[in-house]
Amino acid sequence: MHLVDTHCHINMMVKKDFDRVLTEQELVAAGGIVEQAHTQNVRTIINVGTSLIESKNCVEIARRYKSCYATIGIHPNDATEQWMDDLKELQHLACRKQELNIVGIGECGIDKHYPEYNLRRQKDVFKAQIELALEHDLGLVIHTRDAGDETLTCLEEFAHESSLRGTIHCFSEDLDFAHQAIAMGFVLGLGGTITYPKNVELRDVAQRVKLDDIILETDAPFLPPQPMRGQPNHPRHIAYIAEYLADLRSVSVEEIALQTTINVQRIFGVPREGR
Repeated sequence: MHLVDTHCHINMMVKKDFDRVLTEQELVAAGGIVEQAHTQNVRTIINVGTSLIESKNCVEIARRYKSCYATIGIHPNDATEQWMDDLKELQHLACRKQELNIVGIGECGIDKHYPEYNLRRQKDVFKAQIELALEHDLGLVIHTRDAGDETLTCLEEFAHESSLRGTIHCFSEDLDFAHQAIAMGFVLGLGGTITYPKNVELRDVAQRVKLDDIILETDAPFLPPQPMRGQPNHPRHIAYIAEYLADLRSVSVEEIALQTTINVQRIFGVPREGR
């Protein structure tokens, strides 16, 4: 069985501070996390960038470990006044996507959760990264929080592009949003939050969309499944999420593993058997 964690932050699991280049010791520790995931059949891990420095850290992990890939991007909460300069560097990295094992752009999007957000800047940074993904034929990793309408409006500007595709990370919207996103070429990223008792609507969405439109993620070290709450999340917990989703949909875990892995290949071009 081959499972994929499509959204992980191993770079953040091995250090306590953000926006710092990983040390050699931390890179070695990252390898231990990868090995632990392998014991639970998590054979592929996509580490997701949130800033220029953290994107480079994800690229370095992907360079070191064959089961790892990277996305590069600017999280809406990490977009500074210098974002255009950062985007230029991300452009240079994207030009070397095959050499650097880069499979996507993001996480990028709109986040209105914290009160002092700059919506104009967030939209500009988001659209610039959509354009970057289209230019380099890469999947998008979309972060949307308290901003469903704004996120869809930005994506709709590019809906005519045949190569537009990606995942709605940590999906938390309603069924109507799901259908609109799927129609534009996106899949739903489902993780630990599907196991939380209050998320009845999310479980309903997970049952009603096609399995073709779902991929699995942890967002480790954040958002662990219900039995692991209070502990840092880990890519190995993809196995638990797959089993939970299998029970929810009344199918085998092998079917969940196979189809979600096929979906990852379609969105991010990741080989089903690794590289």
